[in-house]
Amino acid sequence: MGEMRDRMEKELKLRGLSPRTRHCYLRAVHNFVRFYRRPAEQMGIPEARAYVLHLIEEKKLGRSSVIQTVCALRFFYCKVLQRSFSLDDLPYQKRKRHLPQTLSEKEVAALLEAEPNLKHRVILMTLYSGGLRLQEAIQLRPADIDSAGMRIRIRAGKGGKERFVMLSSALLDALRDYFREYRPEEWLFYGHTKAEPIHPRSVQRLIKQAASAAGIRSRVTPHMLRHSFATHLLDRGTNLRYIQELLGHRNIGTTMIYTHVSRRMLTEVVSPLDWLDTSAKSSRK
Repeated sequence: MGEMRDRMEKELKLRGLSPRTRHCYLRAVHNFVRFYRRPAEQMGIPEARAYVLHLIEEKKLGRSSVIQTVCALRFFYCKVLQRSFSLDDLPYQKRKRHLPQTLSEKEVAALLEAEPNLKHRVILMTLYSGGLRLQEAIQLRPADIDSAGMRIRIRAGKGGKERFVMLSSALLDALRDYFREYRPEEWLFYGHTKAEPIHPRSVQRLIKQAASAAGIRSRVTPHMLRHSFATHLLDRGTNLRYIQELLGHRNIGTTMIYTHVSRRMLTEVVSPLDWLDTSAKSSRK
């Protein structure tokens, strides 16, 4: 893309988008250009719509990946080329509401007990104990662990939003063992060298292996630990507003999804059938 890439990167930086978002947007527009083998400025709405349909129908990309491409193309044409590009020209896919997949407390305990490697176990504990997203966990630095305040600073939150989550006393004990053995420097969980963070795929792989060792048949992902964190807090009576803050959700409506999988919410609400004074409630023989 050359000059257009430079222009787009400047616009992305001017608006304060995170390095990860900048990278994803630039890559999406690059793939768009490579698909047509024509300069992006020579194309417009028809090509963009056809490309997005190609991603959906041919590439079978998931909704989040498609939306990321739509956002990148909108940004490029509206902000970089300053063309008129309405929401109707390139709409978002309608969200399909899926209930979050979670683990039980016993399954989380089994997952942690099945992991013999200290570093890997501490990564799992960190993801679950604070409900962290994978990217948030791997971007942690040693200085983000505030043992005096018993909290963890999350710098790499979604949308560049910083927040704090609680520091579990059990996690703090494990972290102290981890610091003594691994001595992290720039990154809390470093990769092949101490100068780089652990790769997301490495974390995904270690979770898969730990789940297999624990005898958990369902597919376990880093985000499932985040879902489990929220659901377990709700099950134990934690205020939904607090959970929203801990998860870093802008809208409490996003957090409300966990009320659909909370056992406590289901068991505390009495069915109106049980209020009826009628013999019809008993089974007849």
